[in-house]
Amino acid sequence: MTVLENQSFEEERALYGSKGLEIRNCRFDGPADGESALKESADITVRHCFMNLRYPFWHDENLCIEDSELTPLCRAALWYSHHLQISRTKLHGIKAVRECKDITINSCDIDSPEFGWSADGIKMEDSTAQSEYFLLRARNVVFDNVDFHGKYSFQYVEHALFTSCRFDTKDAFWHAKDITVRNSVIKGEYLAWYSDGLTLEHCTIIGTQPFCYCKNLKLIDCKMIDTDLCFEKSDVDAVITTPVLSIKNPHTGRIQVPEVGEIIRDDPEARGQIVIGAPQEFCHNHTDNKEETQHA
Repeated sequence: MTVLENQSFEEERALYGSKGLEIRNCRFDGPADGESALKESADITVRHCFMNLRYPFWHDENLCIEDSELTPLCRAALWYSHHLQISRTKLHGIKAVRECKDITINSCDIDSPEFGWSADGIKMEDSTAQSEYFLLRARNVVFDNVDFHGKYSFQYVEHALFTSCRFDTKDAFWHAKDITVRNSVIKGEYLAWYSDGLTLEHCTIIGTQPFCYCKNLKLIDCKMIDTDLCFEKSDVDAVITTPVLSIKNPHTGRIQVPEVGEIIRDDPEARGQIVIGAPQEFCHNHTDNKEETQHA
């Protein structure tokens, strides 16, 4: 592997088509303002580098980026690339990752609107992210210990597992399919509308009007805080461990909840069952369980 160290690159396609490079302590910056520095390259390692120019990593294979900074001027940094490992790096340019495959992101700081669109096989752990339309249409996603802030996240995402995450978001998981979220906190409005196959285990959900128009929705021992107008027109199986402000017109299924402020039934097609009682009472034949008609 050829080593390039302590150099500056500013020209158009400065290292285009390179193979087998280790780039250390280099700067991609300068008045020439060149684009696409490492386009069509393979087997590249980037360490302790400063990336301040557009489109550096397009159509790359086997790319490792460590301890580096991709600035807001490093727009659309990684597109159409495969087999990527990114660690301890700032990804601060808009549209930083798009249509990439086999991506591992560890201990990174992401501030990138439209990040991760149409990614396939993205793993992220111990990282923070700010974005809008985060991971739109991504597939095969695995997150562990990720803090996310931003609107319209995980829309149309398919086949994903999120563990020990904290999401402060709005309109998250719309139209998402085959998603599992465990031991996480999700705060925001209008959560998971039109999703299919969403399972939440031991999670905390905060915010208005979650889980409407859902199919195959499952909640296992979840907390719901400041949640109203929940489950409208959804097919749901839920065990909730905290009081809910209001439940509206669940389509089918069963919702077990310790207390409900209001149950709204104004749709004759809404036949979902609501059972009210403490969690330890949740048993079909327990005499202390109360059907919704006694509380509505």
